[in-house]
Amino acid sequence: MPSTFLHWFVALGGVALILRGMWPWAQAAIGSAGASPRGVALKQAGTKWFGWALLGGAVLMPFSPMADQKTMDLGVLILTYVMLGWGLNIVVGLAGLLDLGYVAFYAVGAYAYALLSTQHGMGFWAVLPVAGMIAALFGVLLGFPVLRLRGDYLAIVTMGFGEIIRLVLLNWVDLTNGPAGIGSIPGPTFFGATFTERAPAGGQTFSEMMGIPFSSNHRLIFLYYLILALALVTHLFTQRMRRLPVGRAWEALREDETACQALGINPTNTKLTAFAVGAMFAGFAGCFFAAKQRFISPESFVFIESAIILAIVVLGGMGSQIGVVLASILLIGMPEWFRDLGNYRMLAFGLAMVLIMVYRPRGLVAHREPSVRLHPADPGGGR
Repeated sequence: MPSTFLHWFVALGGVALILRGMWPWAQAAIGSAGASPRGVALKQAGTKWFGWALLGGAVLMPFSPMADQKTMDLGVLILTYVMLGWGLNIVVGLAGLLDLGYVAFYAVGAYAYALLSTQHGMGFWAVLPVAGMIAALFGVLLGFPVLRLRGDYLAIVTMGFGEIIRLVLLNWVDLTNGPAGIGSIPGPTFFGATFTERAPAGGQTFSEMMGIPFSSNHRLIFLYYLILALALVTHLFTQRMRRLPVGRAWEALREDETACQALGINPTNTKLTAFAVGAMFAGFAGCFFAAKQRFISPESFVFIESAIILAIVVLGGMGSQIGVVLASILLIGMPEWFRDLGNYRMLAFGLAMVLIMVYRPRGLVAHREPSVRLHPADPGGGR
């Protein structure tokens, strides 16, 4: 096994070196073709159709021959990170605000559902919007102290905010049960029907409602389509916001805050809106996570989660929605698919990251294209 893997590794390294040598010529050819209006239109159309193909594959995935329990679990996990990546993309990719504490809002949404469901008997669908609003409130609370910060200072403060939330969850034992976490969290229901083998008193199971035999796969398929629907809502909402004045204000803030103020845009409101909307989607994802896992603890929301979500946004391409999907598949799915390689899977994972940074330094799907291309001056004085 190691010998075969090393042979393939050396072969891939040789191919990478050849491609590295050919890359400048290929990049020049692609750049000249993409500079024309027709090239830009073709690129946009190709991206659109590729997105529809990804959506079709995601919808049909549970019916494919390879859709076993492991694959479905992985699909749910990837879609969760897609949703988180799209939420953080609003803050980092559109507004240009570096947030290293995004997992805090994820935790707030998860604990909001866990506490409201176990202590007050509220159902998933009732808590879902509440969890999003609570997370959005925390986003505004984070936004106020960092209004004048940018760059590294903003990253440090947001990272500290994420750790503060985790430590509060860890030490507020009376409310959160501390490091022991919260268990027996109710799962989501389908019009009141549970996905258990036996219905609770006065209730009904999904299999009884549909008149089909009970199967544990029903719950997994339902969770898959639920997170897919939540992710699609996140995408559609984000795309709509980008076309509104607030979306244009986010992009203006990202490019130049001083020019943004000169245009009459309020940077304070723009930043707070970005933090609130991004945090809201993290709260939705956290609510789903708690309902799926049925157990949460502070150790589920460590800093590495924020780093992974940020890596998904950066590697996918700042501001790119499809890029987030591809990066989620690569960063979350690849280590799981190649788990049989043992210790070598992280080596292959690292190689893939290096190749991306070499050949696609602006991300897998770069969203921001230069509007003006400069050409060398004509030595003869012509224009």
